[in-house]
Amino acid sequence: MRREELRAKAERCVRCGLCIASCPLARRGAPHRETSTPRGRMLMIRKLAEGEVEADELMFGEIWDCTTCRECEMSCPARVEIVEAVVGTRSIFVEEGRVPRTGARALESVFRFGNPWRLPKVERALWSSQLQVKDLTRGERGEVLLFVGCAPSYDLEARRMAQAAAEVLRKLGVDFCILGAEELCCGNEVLKMGEEGLFEFLRERNLESFKRYEVREIVTLSPHCFNALRNLYDLPVPVRHYTQFILPLLEERKGLLRRFERRVAYHDPCYLGRHNGIYEEPRRILKLVPGLELLEFEQNRERSLCCEGGGGRMWVEASRRGMRLSRLIAREARRLGAEIIATSCPFCLLNILDAVKTEGLEEEIKVFDILEILREVLS
Repeated sequence: MRREELRAKAERCVRCGLCIASCPLARRGAPHRETSTPRGRMLMIRKLAEGEVEADELMFGEIWDCTTCRECEMSCPARVEIVEAVVGTRSIFVEEGRVPRTGARALESVFRFGNPWRLPKVERALWSSQLQVKDLTRGERGEVLLFVGCAPSYDLEARRMAQAAAEVLRKLGVDFCILGAEELCCGNEVLKMGEEGLFEFLRERNLESFKRYEVREIVTLSPHCFNALRNLYDLPVPVRHYTQFILPLLEERKGLLRRFERRVAYHDPCYLGRHNGIYEEPRRILKLVPGLELLEFEQNRERSLCCEGGGGRMWVEASRRGMRLSRLIAREARRLGAEIIATSCPFCLLNILDAVKTEGLEEEIKVFDILEILREVLS
């Protein structure tokens, strides 16, 4: 993004301050700084774009702190594209070689291995080794491509999500397949970190694979992959998050669902909710399960508390001090009397799992993706 475009976006800010209270980072309990608010960031961005100031370490840190959750935009009466302005500023930093050390390592890993985990491409489908999943790269075919994503492919905890997805889809009679080692990072977080060139490389490579294997429909596990493939790839085939895809199948097969006597609090992922407006499908799935009591966090749907995994923050640690937001999610779940925190995003799953452990609540609260619950209750 050019500096003129940045300046145009920043100048739309009327400095009303409504975004300040809505920014989730303001709830971490760290000392307040005007520069750490969305309004403060827009002021810094305007000055940078106009050449009034040079980026210093404070500005650098505050720009990289943003999780791109979009809650600030929900409060903005001027409809300022705050996230785009932050990402555009990061792209300037990337061009200058100014990337946080851990973020630079993740980007390098995506370029070299197709994933941020620094693991070989050949291990991408390792999660499916015992599940007899169809793989397009082996000449097998399926009606629906399951785009697994990096975290469910490589992270040992998040692999639970991919394995549960395979079992649930099979129980629902879905003819699905995967891309195996040819699936690459979707690039959503790469782009949000400001690396536009690397995103375009990933996009073109994935599009080539979709075309070569004549993919007709895609279902994603991660809301971040869903956002990229649906909104950034210009695909000629339908793309759905798994909650959208599975809901009508479950509604037709309600008789297959066993009772599940648990109190479950559902956490809305930012990239499924605020970025793509999907709030009801996950709840409708959970309400179909007999015996399940669905609880709501005080901040839900459009006001859901960010887990701090988006915008590359899975690999770039915040510079602000204070409590991580996922710990606040875990504490509220305990106050609600929840036995399970359910979500529908691998980043949320990993961050909230870590928070529950940090809070010492492992014996009281389990953290599951919705797919894991469905695996338990589907006959």
